[in-house]
Amino acid sequence: MSNVIRIDEPSDDDTLVSYDVPESCVGLRLDRALSTLTGCSRALAGSTIDNGQVGIDGKLATSRSTKLSSANVITFPATLLEGVEDIPIEADGSVDFDVIYADEDIIVIDKPANLVVHPGVGNPSGTLASGLLFRYPEIVGIGSPLRPGIVHRLDRPTTGLMVVARSALAYDLLVGQLSNHSVERRYLALVHGVILPPSALLEGPIGKSTRGFGIMSVSAQGKWARTHYSRLAILSLGDEIYSLVDCSLETGRTHQIRVHLSSHGFPIVGDVVYGSKYDFGPRVFLHAYELSFLHPRTNEEVRFSAPAPLDLQELISQMTIVEGTIDYFN
Repeated sequence: MSNVIRIDEPSDDDTLVSYDVPESCVGLRLDRALSTLTGCSRALAGSTIDNGQVGIDGKLATSRSTKLSSANVITFPATLLEGVEDIPIEADGSVDFDVIYADEDIIVIDKPANLVVHPGVGNPSGTLASGLLFRYPEIVGIGSPLRPGIVHRLDRPTTGLMVVARSALAYDLLVGQLSNHSVERRYLALVHGVILPPSALLEGPIGKSTRGFGIMSVSAQGKWARTHYSRLAILSLGDEIYSLVDCSLETGRTHQIRVHLSSHGFPIVGDVVYGSKYDFGPRVFLHAYELSFLHPRTNEEVRFSAPAPLDLQELISQMTIVEGTIDYFN
């Protein structure tokens, strides 16, 4: 892709915290222990180590596979603990979500809007994790206790496809694929204005924002992130102009697409946190419509797709096409 747009802004340093290695983490690899201790994904734990943000006994940790002992003290960014408390997770049959595909190793789901993926501050129950545990109780020992089987996530307002590990084999191999960026994740977003250039790679580190809890921003002290986008259509509604864009991720930072598009000057419709002028109810116009990866048991590529929810289809149906096509919605 010829257009590469670098986005850079200054930010404050992350606060570091230190913990004695608990008995439950003795003998574990550093990345697995960090994931177990904080509740973050193993992929995030590994990337944090690779980025030189984790220490053991006051020295920089240089390997994910370092085995820990009860005498060790590990130090890491406090951001890994954000949104995670020692909240017991319970199976909940009332959580509604569609299963696109399931076998002995993986579960592919279509997440509805406003469903939180796992327990955290302000969301102790009614999460996707609780619903998964009810339908698939065998995942209880896979991955983090607070995120059984979960290898990646979608923001609360974002809809669409997620893959969940149903076996330990699948968990390890899917986390590995996410870490080496071989999982393909494609999204549809509707943004304000005519996005230019028509296609580009947005690059810029993403970290905590000083604007409030749970808000992210392009930050010099954040984790590097890369988002590809391509404009599919220019649409109008009344006096307003919008662009329908296809986005794909190389990395998977919190709120990545939302932050990058907003920082580029084109916030997603309905995303009032990141600059949208139009509050589309409680809903951000962002949908994970396609997901592909290598099946952990067969090593063959599998690809899944999910249609846009009715609320997004309805909004698009009210708009006039100025340029391009909206074949996905036809």
